[in-house]
Amino acid sequence: MDAYLWEPLDDHNVRCNLCGHRCRIREGKRGICGVRENRGGLLQTLVYGRLIAQNIDPIEKKPLFHFLPGSLSYSIATVGCNFKCRFCQNADIAQMPSEKRGLILGDPVAPENIVRSARRARCATISYTYTEPTIYFETAYDTAILAHEKGIRNVFVTNGYMTPEALDMIGPYLDAANVDLKAYSDDYYKDLCGARLAPVKETLRRMKARGVFIEVTTLLIPGKNDTDQELEALAGFMADELGPETPWHISRFHPTYKLTDRPPTPVQSLLRAREIGIHKGLRYVYTGNVPGESGESTYCHRCGEMLIERWGFTVRKNRVRSGRCPDCDAEIDGVGL
Repeated sequence: MDAYLWEPLDDHNVRCNLCGHRCRIREGKRGICGVRENRGGLLQTLVYGRLIAQNIDPIEKKPLFHFLPGSLSYSIATVGCNFKCRFCQNADIAQMPSEKRGLILGDPVAPENIVRSARRARCATISYTYTEPTIYFETAYDTAILAHEKGIRNVFVTNGYMTPEALDMIGPYLDAANVDLKAYSDDYYKDLCGARLAPVKETLRRMKARGVFIEVTTLLIPGKNDTDQELEALAGFMADELGPETPWHISRFHPTYKLTDRPPTPVQSLLRAREIGIHKGLRYVYTGNVPGESGESTYCHRCGEMLIERWGFTVRKNRVRSGRCPDCDAEIDGVGL
């Protein structure tokens, strides 16, 4: 299928304008994502409707804690990714094309069938997740339009590396996003992900301006992005430019894929990062991958009372009433609380 968002160049080369890499792709070659190929001077997507994953998840798994809590989300993905994270938790599918000689697997599923399955499962949203949704943009875009027509909302779980053009195109149909802000260092992005920090920050700003509901996730890796100075800068960016109402999820790292020389993140480091976020003015800061810690639950930013009690991805109790704290009547930020 013809890809969206590209332009022809000289000598049958093309420029892909889907993500921040803006790959110049020679005839017969693919972009960094491994799923967009120049065929005779035309850019083709190789993953349209080829789903490698279809699951029904709690929305909390994305993680989204302030967007329709307790609801279900129909979650899909294709293979491929435009990042090369050394700590990738889904490398078997995200890095398949680049590590398996261009291999692309997936079951053919039309957008209308994705929406039909989501409705049948009574899912409030469709999440484009597991791998990077930007690289299967055509599938996500066509599905998102149909989903909106049926009253189903759309969620991107993304590294935030899309171009302004891509965000402008999907924006009218994108309701929420969890964006990985992996670190607040360009060196980190270059060394561990093969990318840059600036396009991610710009995407976050643009999403906020468009009215997309945003939550942010940071995987805390010992010795890589866990200094107080960097965390203060990251939390400060969120509070100042995205707003203090933006939820921040700080997740625990476990050695995986190509980054196995680091220990799991000490729980104390997660708690310290949470303190920093709150000190910088963020109202809702969560710790992830450590079930049982109180950092999973939502507390009122004014009176401190527990409002939404969680265990892992399960909502045990939700005391929010019409978006307000029942104890002090403070407004609790989010959608469908």
